[in-house]
Formats: sequence, C-alpha cells, structure tokens
Amino acid sequence: MAVDFTLSRSQRDLKRRAREFAREVLRPVVERAEALPDPQEAFRATRPAYEAAYAAGLTTLFLPHELGGGGLSQVDFLVAVEELCAVDPGFATTLLVNGLALKPLLWAAPDELRDRWIRRATGDPTGRFLAGWAVSERGGTANFDHPDHRAGVQLVATHDRARGEYVLHGEKHWPCNAGGWDLQGADLTVCIVRTDRTAGGTSALSAVVVERGAPGLSFEVIDKLAHRTCQNVTMTFRGVRVPEENVFAHGDGDLLVNRAFTWSGPIAGIAAVGVARAAFEFTLKWARTFTGGGSAPVIEHQAVGNLLADVAARIEAARYLCWKAAHYLDRHDGQGQALAGMSKTFCTELVTQVVNDCMRVVGVNALDRRFPMERLYREAAVFPLYDAGNLAMQRRRTWGVMTDPGYTPDVFADGDPLPFTRSMEGIGTVPGVR
Repeated sequence: MAVDFTLSRSQRDLKRRAREFAREVLRPVVERAEALPDPQEAFRATRPAYEAAYAAGLTTLFLPHELGGGGLSQVDFLVAVEELCAVDPGFATTLLVNGLALKPLLWAAPDELRDRWIRRATGDPTGRFLAGWAVSERGGTANFDHPDHRAGVQLVATHDRARGEYVLHGEKHWPCNAGGWDLQGADLTVCIVRTDRTAGGTSALSAVVVERGAPGLSFEVIDKLAHRTCQNVTMTFRGVRVPEENVFAHGDGDLLVNRAFTWSGPIAGIAAVGVARAAFEFTLKWARTFTGGGSAPVIEHQAVGNLLADVAARIEAARYLCWKAAHYLDRHDGQGQALAGMSKTFCTELVTQVVNDCMRVVGVNALDRRFPMERLYREAAVFPLYDAGNLAMQRRRTWGVMTDPGYTPDVFADGDPLPFTRSMEGIGTVPGVR
C-alpha cells in the first residue's frame, strides 16, 4: 500500500525514547529555567538537559551517519520533535537551529569546510556544541530577495583580497543560539551576508561561517514573551574578520535561505502540534474530572464534547500535513518549498486556535499559573511569528511556486517533483510588480 501512516518499529522506539527524555530529563529542568527572570540565565539553565540530549544523540539526529550524526530522515526527526515540544518548544528550538545552521554546510559548503564543522558538531567531548543561524535583521528581511540592493539583507561582507579575509559590518536581530552559553558566541554561526553592494537579493547574498570569539562581534540578549529557554540576540558586527575560506554559496545565499526554511517548515509545524497536543492532553483530563459545580464532568456536556472533538481533529490533520511535507522533502532532496510553507503556516496558526479553545473548556482556571495553560498560550503565540514569519517568507514562497506553470493542484498529492527556481523568487517584494 503506497499511502501508509503506520509508524515503523524503529520510529515507535524513537518516539518512546524522545518522550521519556522530554518528561523525565527535560521537564524538571524547564520548570526551573522558566521561573528565572533573566533570559540568558533561563537559557543557561537548560545546559544540563542539552548535554544529556547531546549524549543521547538528540542534538544531531538530522546529520548523516558518515559524519557522526543520527542519519534520520525528515519524517523520523519530526516524530522526535513532537515529543520534545509537548514539554518545551523553546529547548527544541535550540536543537532545530543547530540544523538550520549545519544543514546549509551539507548542501553548499566545500567538503573541507563542511566536514570540519559537522565533525566538530557531532564529536564535541563537552556535549555543549551550539550552532547559530543568522538571517533576520532589525529592519526586517522578509524581502531578502528584493531586486533593490538597498533592501533586504544589509550585513555587508567586504572582500580584503590582500589579507585573504572578508570584513563584516552590520547587525543581525533575533538569531537563535548565536550568543552561546556565555555570550562569547556559538561555536559557529552561519550568517547570510551581502557580498555585492550593487546587486539585488537574488545574486548579492552569500553565507559565511563566523567562529566563536571573533573580535569585533558583540551580543545583546532579547527578553521574550515565550520560548524563554532558547536564546535570541542582537549581533553587532564591527569590522569582524573571517577567513575567505569561511564564505560559501557565493551569490546563492537567497537559495540557501529558501532551502533552509523549507527544511524547517514542517519541523516548526510539528512543534506547534506538540504544543497543541499538550494543551489537549491537559484539557481532556480536566474535562473528564471537573464538574464546574454541576453533577457530572463537563465532558458530558454537548458543547464541551463537540469542541474537544474539533480540537482533536485539528491536531490529527496538522500532524499528517507535517508528515506529508517531510516525506515529500525526503523523496525530493529537500525540494518542496510550497508544501513546507503550507505545513508551517497552517499548523502554527492552528495551534493558537487549539490552545484558545482548550482554555475555554478549562475556564478561568486556565489563567492560574499552577496549571500549564497560561504558558502554552504564550508559547502558541510564537509559532506564526518565528521561522520565516507566516505573513512574510513562508506564504510568499508558496505564492511564488504557485505562479510557476509547473505547479498544479495535483503535484503534491501525486508526489511529483517540482524543483524550486529563481523564477519563483521575488514575488511581492515590490507591490504591484512581478
């Protein structure tokens, strides 16, 4: 049977191991970290769980076996991510961003640069290796592929040929992990930079590996509403010098951004499913026992039963859309930009509705911080905004693919390949102009 949603024995084992780690190791750490008012301290407090996750192989599941990683498919990775996010999506985001930084090295870096950093990521004896991914800037980079050189990415890398280096000036805003455990930097941060000051975003961007402790680089931690156990910073570059061999994907940074957020799309989607599931699990238990002052548990009332039935259906639908997108990416070497964007936007907007409906069932007690609903409400608010925001990169990429003559309403249902090309970029960057 070609269409089969049955988990294999190894996937069931992976799910069990990830759930045990999330509930037994991660949960007590997160409960302490969440209570800390300082965002950097909250992030640092998760390090024991991170080291345990590293020892269990959870931080590099998505990297190939031959380079020391777990060798998991995208579908397999989603199975593990849902379990982690049902306990804490912030911690899982730290792991996800490792992938956003390291996967581009697999796709586009020269062998020496790729192998050096991937093997460091998978062979760190301390178990603390962190990778940062830096695209967003304070002025916004939703239009990173804008045809005007004055728009989009403005972190500039100037080539100093005499010294064999690139010199970086500018700022990145919101990158995750990039500050490292001690605000001296992640082990590496992959930054999207402008290497041509005169060209538009589809030919002027490249990627550069910035190493920990680079002179001229400073960090300021952002204090967030939610996902408090992951770190976001503003990075300021003042004449930061990097070896020219650390620059890769010359002129193809736009395609790298698109592919990276395609990889992460269904992962962010399944993260939202994990949070939705956590809200549903708590609410279902509540509804089975809480009477609201009546003579029977509230689940016996038709209004509550119907609402919970809808919540359960939404979660199932969202999960399978993520699995479908991941399966498509596995089959077509990461090409599936539109479907990945659909899974990210659909699921991350659905979670806010699910959590809100669950709070309606729990009632005013949902506001009590002794219960998880208040936190889940905050966490749900993050998903439509992060990982290439839904009203920005994610929907615009899907829109661009749909304008291509090769796109049909059957293409994803049939599993046919649809490679992403530059002709699909740029849509909407200049309103009214295609």
